[in-house]
Amino acid sequence: MSDIRSAREPDQGPETEPMRAVPPPSLRPPEAQGVEPLRLPPLLPRRQTPWLIVEVDGTGAGHGALVWALREAARREGTVVAVAVLDAPEGDPLEGSSRVLVRENHAALDRLEAQVLRAIADTGVHGRTRTAVLDRSVFDALVAATRGADLVVVGAGSKALLRQAVPRPPSRRLARGA
Repeated sequence: MSDIRSAREPDQGPETEPMRAVPPPSLRPPEAQGVEPLRLPPLLPRRQTPWLIVEVDGTGAGHGALVWALREAARREGTVVAVAVLDAPEGDPLEGSSRVLVRENHAALDRLEAQVLRAIADTGVHGRTRTAVLDRSVFDALVAATRGADLVVVGAGSKALLRQAVPRPPSRRLARGA
C-alpha cells in the first residue's frame, strides 16, 4: 500500500500537536479569560415511567389485578412489580431468621412467579415484570402512603419524603361569549 496523500490533507508527523478548537488562555481576550464552559446536567424525561405494585395472593381477584396491571404497564410503558406478602411470625422478633422462614420465602416466590407466568400467557405482555416477596409491615407502609400518609425513604446516600400531590381546585368553565 502506498503512502499517497491528497493535496488537501496536510502532512502531520508524530511530533506535531493536533490543532486546538479553543485558543490557549494567553491568546483569549481579557474579558473571556474567566469564562468556563457551561456543564449542563443530562436531560431527564418529563415524566418517569410508572411502577405498578400488585399484591398477588393466589385468588381470582389477585390474578385479575395482575392482568390489568400488565396491560396498563404495556399501555404506559411501565413496570409491574408483583408482590407476595408474608405475615411476620408470632412471638420473638428474632425468630424471622430461621430456616423455616427462608423456605417459606422461597416457596412464596415460586408460587408468585408461576402466577406471573400465567398472567403473561393471558395477556401476551412480556418483559415488564419484576417479582418480590415482602413482609407485611413493608407492604402496609406502601399502602398507607397511597392513602395520604407520609412515607420517608432513607437510603445510604439520600432520603426522600413522599407525599401525595395537593389536588387542584376545579377550574371554572365559562360559557362561550360570556
